[in-house]
Amino acid sequence: MIKKIFNFLWISISMLFLVLIVYLAAHNIPRSNEYVIKTVKITKIYEGGVKDIVFEEDNGNFYYINRGLEQDYTLEELEAQLLNKNVTLHLRHMLAGVSSHINQLAYEDTIVYTELNQ
Repeated sequence: MIKKIFNFLWISISMLFLVLIVYLAAHNIPRSNEYVIKTVKITKIYEGGVKDIVFEEDNGNFYYINRGLEQDYTLEELEAQLLNKNVTLHLRHMLAGVSSHINQLAYEDTIVYTELNQ
């Protein structure tokens, strides 16, 4: 009886681990080399994660530059330049949907941030 319980628990934990691996992989695997180009109005800019710069829309959607504060950007400068302005974002298609990670951010004709062609 104890052996059956142990086997059931072992199989259950193994299956959950496998599902977790597939889920995490789907969020990190690009679906294609194409980008979603989206225009959004930035209503809030703040630090999130580990030195990430987070840009938030008034509907609660957010996008981020990974470790942006380690790349000579400051929240104050970005707020002065982009707060309450419409910006154009390039976001990657992932297996699990569109990423919130910003690959390129442009305001009017100026590219503020890019990782494209690097």
